Amino acid sequence: MPTAVAVTSPELVLPSPDRHTPPAAILQSAEPGERGGGLDRTLAEIHTLVEQHGHVLVVHPAAAPPALVHRLHAARAALETDRLALVGVDLPPLGTALLALQLRQLSICDFSPGVLASAARLLAHYLHAGAVLGSVARLDQVPVGLKAHAKSWLPGSQFAVLARPEPQLVRLSGDQDPGLKAPGFPTRLVVAEGGLPAERVTGALARAWHVREVTPTKLPAASADWWGTSKLTEFAAAIPDISVLYQLVSSVRREECHWCGLELIGDRCAFCAPPSSGAAQKAQRPPMSARPHQWHASRRTEETSW
Repeated sequence: MPTAVAVTSPELVLPSPDRHTPPAAILQSAEPGERGGGLDRTLAEIHTLVEQHGHVLVVHPAAAPPALVHRLHAARAALETDRLALVGVDLPPLGTALLALQLRQLSICDFSPGVLASAARLLAHYLHAGAVLGSVARLDQVPVGLKAHAKSWLPGSQFAVLARPEPQLVRLSGDQDPGLKAPGFPTRLVVAEGGLPAERVTGALARAWHVREVTPTKLPAASADWWGTSKLTEFAAAIPDISVLYQLVSSVRREECHWCGLELIGDRCAFCAPPSSGAAQKAQRPPMSARPHQWHASRRTEETSW
């Protein structure tokens, strides 16, 4: 069985683009209040998934309610398992859903659970997430200048905002290209219309970004809070081809976690959380001024950790 990819809300589940991608497991216990059922139900759900799949990745927004995050960590501690990875994602809601879909796609490949879980941070760097907003007065996820904040109160104002990978904010006028920095690779664009029409995103932005495919979807309920307004159209663009995603993850150097023994990529194990041996050695090195002069001659270029 492939590693299970679970999410904390049905709104983080995007339809599969093919018949091979496994469905996401939805943690019903993550629902707020009495609908969730509390820690006991969370324990039961996660235990069942671990027994069925061997390893489980739970993808949740980094901005999820603290009570939910604490419950997930409490469940992991109570089960005393190193087969559960809690993957907090610092992306807008639609971007989080698209990242979860990519992990589901890769779960059927020959990646070990540790590599799949730690690949989330790598894939997030190649995901472009933004929105067209009717106001940025309450936007706190992206820097907003005083001028843009003041113009946000003018009737009919609209702004194009890119939250990831690099923040960008542009005030819109007319039907021209919003001018947001485009990905340097072909993408699939997922668009969720809220209180604003989606034509500017599906038209000018999609053409400027040379998007291969535009997929409409329902706006997540959490989007209004994340973006600070209910007048918006949210979008997220990512690599659509699973073979390219596979090559991207495969190209990164792997090592073994010195704690749980799982393979990982990057600087931290997603299952048991300690830094990789390479990252630990880097942190223990003395400053350049304190190192022997001979070290400079034999220095090797290190891989960038993300």
